[in-house]
Amino acid sequence: MTDQLSLTAAFLLGLLGGGHCIGMCGGIMSALSIGSSAPPRSLKSFNILLGYNLGRIFSYTVIGFLMGWLGWFIGGFSKETSIALRVFAGIMLVGMGLYLAGWWMGITILEKAGHKLWRRIQPTASAMLPVNSPVKAIGVGALWGWLPCGLVYSTLIWAAASSNAIESASLMLAFGLGTLPVLLLTGFLAEQIRNLLQNKYFRSAAGTLVILFGLWTIPGPHQMWVMMKLDFSDQPHQMHGNMHNDKGHSSMDHNNMNHSQMSHKQTTPPSVDHSKMEH
Repeated sequence: MTDQLSLTAAFLLGLLGGGHCIGMCGGIMSALSIGSSAPPRSLKSFNILLGYNLGRIFSYTVIGFLMGWLGWFIGGFSKETSIALRVFAGIMLVGMGLYLAGWWMGITILEKAGHKLWRRIQPTASAMLPVNSPVKAIGVGALWGWLPCGLVYSTLIWAAASSNAIESASLMLAFGLGTLPVLLLTGFLAEQIRNLLQNKYFRSAAGTLVILFGLWTIPGPHQMWVMMKLDFSDQPHQMHGNMHNDKGHSSMDHNNMNHSQMSHKQTTPPSVDHSKMEH
């Protein structure tokens, strides 16, 4: 099963990458709001945006499952290939963090890898516009979820390093849910959300957190050191033992004890008169 730390990290990756998501999907979200017959900021408009995002997250989960199976296949060759996959995933996360902070844009090279596939999907996705129902929005989101995105690709490589299809799908599901709040609010508070996520200090902080997690992902002695620093499971037992040791031995003053009054003789059991016993 996927551990809680990895799921939380995947969710935060999606949440912190909200600025990039607005750049990639913000236009689509605005088009959905304008193109639907529903009034802006109405319940129907909200349901259409929600349906689109649920479809998009579903596509992330499916791709995560496929990449997890691929990771299982590659990592199964040997222990070295499994470690190499995790190292590569960590490097990709570091690159993602640099991109989110605005310090390096090299991660966008990955987006070119998906353009060939997207050219086949885009005509179908565009033909489904405009969207006038939540059900149709789910279908559109499921197709637009394949839009080439360096943030998604980096997370997919990290998820694939789990070498387990179910775990990889779970991580991409958590990542998609992390992107949900930002993109869902974009249709209603587009300008306010964009200003926050494009803030230099916010981007720097988000990028730094992703970089640190990428370094943590790379296998090495630093992982064991951090786990030892964060492991407090034995502290209560050690404290309990120390209290016993302190009270049990330090409070006994052996110098003031009168050993002459202490009987070191062994007690003998009472004798039994077998002659008085009736047989």
